[in-house]
Amino acid sequence: MKEKIYTIAVNDAFNQDCECPICSMYTKLENDAVEYSMGPSYMEDDIREQTDKKGFCKRHIKQVYDMNNRLGFALVMKTHMDRVIKEVEQYSSDTGSGKKLLKKGKEAGVCGYIDDLEKSCFICDRINQTFDRYIDTVIYMYRHDNEFKKKYEGCKGFCTSHYKSLMRKASNTLSGNEYEDFVKITTDVYLENMKRVRDDVEWFIDKFDHRNANEPWKNAKDSLPRAITKNNSLL
Repeated sequence: MKEKIYTIAVNDAFNQDCECPICSMYTKLENDAVEYSMGPSYMEDDIREQTDKKGFCKRHIKQVYDMNNRLGFALVMKTHMDRVIKEVEQYSSDTGSGKKLLKKGKEAGVCGYIDDLEKSCFICDRINQTFDRYIDTVIYMYRHDNEFKKKYEGCKGFCTSHYKSLMRKASNTLSGNEYEDFVKITTDVYLENMKRVRDDVEWFIDKFDHRNANEPWKNAKDSLPRAITKNNSLL
């Protein structure tokens, strides 16, 4: 299959020796988005309007800060805080009595605004614009590229979250024998490699038994970070 922009990213991820190539794709998108947010783009009006409105989630605010562009970070934080202050003040002044602040209900008043704000993130949105296309591309390549299909079947599996992403996407895009084949292969690859890492963790535990003190570590030494990847992704 002739490589295109999305197939290149998918192939690169599946060429890596990692516990979840989907995590690898996500991490690349995440790193690019974080770098973009603190690059020259933060001075562009349309980008600043988005960061002012959306802010950043708890995970990505730390990564943006760690870019060490202190002035850029300060400018983005200042104008975002200006936006939040203005929005909250609007709730307190719209009726002249501040009653909108006191509205009850999950989506009412200032609490509803803050709920929405806590769910929004400039970085997450930028990642998700492309990530869903990558999952589509994985399934497309699985169907149309025999070389990639072999690579897929021979990979080290997926984290639980991205196993779900693949299964959900397949249920929406495949049918009949194609769907059954994809589900079986994906589940077999997922379970086989979950069990492999689980067994490595078990041997890590067994090595603390004095009777195994002189036994080799096998693949257990780095089993804990690999287990985190399998269960929680993105390590």
